[in-house]
Amino acid sequence: MEKTPMIEVRHVTKEYPVTDEKVVALDDINLTINKGEICCIFGPSGSGKSTLLNQLAGLEKPTRGGIRMNGTVISSLNEAQLASFRQKNLGFIFQAYNLLPSMTALENTAMPLMFQGINKKTRKKAAAYMLKQVGLANRMDHYPNQMSGGQQQRVGIARAFVSKPAIILADEPTGNLDSKSSKEVMDMIQDFAHRYHQTIVLVSHSPDAAQYADHIVHLFDGRIVKEEFRTPKPSENSSTASGLSSEQKSVLDSASSQNQVKRHNCDLQDSVPEEDQTSETHPANPNSAQTNPADSKAELV
Repeated sequence: MEKTPMIEVRHVTKEYPVTDEKVVALDDINLTINKGEICCIFGPSGSGKSTLLNQLAGLEKPTRGGIRMNGTVISSLNEAQLASFRQKNLGFIFQAYNLLPSMTALENTAMPLMFQGINKKTRKKAAAYMLKQVGLANRMDHYPNQMSGGQQQRVGIARAFVSKPAIILADEPTGNLDSKSSKEVMDMIQDFAHRYHQTIVLVSHSPDAAQYADHIVHLFDGRIVKEEFRTPKPSENSSTASGLSSEQKSVLDSASSQNQVKRHNCDLQDSVPEEDQTSETHPANPNSAQTNPADSKAELV
């Protein structure tokens, strides 16, 4: 199958003024992440990983260059447009979990659906089924301070995937976990991504986490020094996401259908068929990335 770009980064540079100098955090980044890929942004501390993730999330504007995600040039959007784009297209998994302490696991998981206007009954059922899938059927009414770090991150995963967004951005999702919990979390992320054909951008300095990716981008001093396309490590528990009952699928699809109705009048394009995997390693070549103008009504800078 022909590969379809989900994320396109073109000549992105990010500079920060420090006294009389400029610190270059990202230096002419060119990157294409295709639909359905699990892409790991890999590198040591200070390499620019978090800065690049902030660019993809629309939290910072590039100094130069442009970014297109799911057919929209986000680098040209204002704050209100960015907030709307994130709500409809992005899910987030955080290193520090970022659960609201005053809300239960069920309420935290349902939050994205609440912001999208999904009715209470549907979002409660969808959140409950997602928590069951991450092994927290008996923790739905627990608050974050009543759960372990691994359990809190499972809630974070359920929250990120409950609305089936096109793109999931994960910032060091195993950074605060032990090795056993880290493996369980990465298995779940991989399983859900494959179940819903979603694009995952994972920032990590962990070689173990990178093994789950089929596209690894090596960053060093703000530049891409190598890209790898490979066959990812298979999950040992593929039942996490694929084991949904027909009733569970119906509930999640119902929430997703409500999202699609609300998206119908937005100037965003729907996703397209999943692409095949490749297996090769090559040095980064900024000139090899091709932009498809048909994927967006605006051109990248």
